[in-house]
Amino acid sequence: MMVLIWRKHLSVGNATLDFEHKSLIGMVNSIEYAINTKNSHALLEITKLFKSCVDAHFANEARFAQAIKFPFAQHELEHQYLQKVLQQMMDRLSVKVGTWSEYVMDYDPQLLRDWLIGHITGEDMKMKPVLQSLPYDFKPV
Repeated sequence: MMVLIWRKHLSVGNATLDFEHKSLIGMVNSIEYAINTKNSHALLEITKLFKSCVDAHFANEARFAQAIKFPFAQHELEHQYLQKVLQQMMDRLSVKVGTWSEYVMDYDPQLLRDWLIGHITGEDMKMKPVLQSLPYDFKPV
């Protein structure tokens, strides 16, 4: 297990979004820990929590994009993709409580970590130049 760590280079130039990214990274670590300790109850709970935090974060990013007049269509498609993947993960977990396939153990955490870091360093960073021109604690009205 390789713990994901939020570092300064992952900052998108906004306190709210950075905080949410740090939280999501921590939850990916918790998902991986639940898998490694074979705790199926914890895995289902943390995956549900992760999905709900992801949904709230995505809505928040959309508000920020609208406030700074940032084109968001491609970004939105990436969000919809992850939401679909998370729903499929939760469906699999709900059906197979207590059983662990190699697929879940290997694929799911890797997909989440790759997607999250790739999304922050790719799509989210495109907003950084505009966000950095505003106060770090800027929030859309």
